[in-house]
Amino acid sequence: MIHTPHNLQGIRVALTGGTSGLGLALMDELVTRGARVAFVARDQRRVAAVAAARPKVAGIVGDVSNKDDIYPLAMQISGLLGGVDVLVNNASALGPVPLALLADTECEDFETALATNLLGPFRLTRALLGSLSAAARERGGAVVLNVSSDAAIEPYPGWGAYGASKSGLRHLSRIWDKELASQRVRVLSLDPGDMDTPLHALAASGDDPTTLKRPADAAREFADAIEAALHALRDQAHLEGVRA
Repeated sequence: MIHTPHNLQGIRVALTGGTSGLGLALMDELVTRGARVAFVARDQRRVAAVAAARPKVAGIVGDVSNKDDIYPLAMQISGLLGGVDVLVNNASALGPVPLALLADTECEDFETALATNLLGPFRLTRALLGSLSAAARERGGAVVLNVSSDAAIEPYPGWGAYGASKSGLRHLSRIWDKELASQRVRVLSLDPGDMDTPLHALAASGDDPTTLKRPADAAREFADAIEAALHALRDQAHLEGVRA
């Protein structure tokens, strides 16, 4: 099969944390490639402002760290898009700000990191799994992209809550990728690198922004990865259909 490069025409994408940083850059990149995007963020005014400036996206107010928000969010996403081909779990929380050693980290701050970075993606993926599986059956494949970090692998002092939660998300992604392979749902875990984002500024305010990666560059890499995964899945489905 021949694929048009940088083409996600008609792909339905759900994205969390879409009002700033990587999430906003990725949303713009996906829309440029023809995708339809519904994004989730907590701040009602920012959601409204971002959606008003982008007529091809839909904004939803919600907090992925709040268990009670998950199913209402999933229902709104599926309703607005008519199904989901791609889910990007991007929303993240550092835990304590400023960063703290584990021994100095309050349990509530650790719980916030886990709820946002690990439980939130788990719950939302689970809630949307029916839509993703249906898209995979109807269109040949679906993708979940969980945004990771090098802190998921490297034991950086002071990054304990964030690193532990992202490490859990990374391994969760690997397990789910194996479990969902037969349904042609890929689960990716990708590290965008150190970027010039509000989250990075909160964590490391002394870093020179000019030395950091631009969110738009990471967004292009992530969009390429989503395209490649979808194309590979659809090629596989086509071959299996031919063989059948």
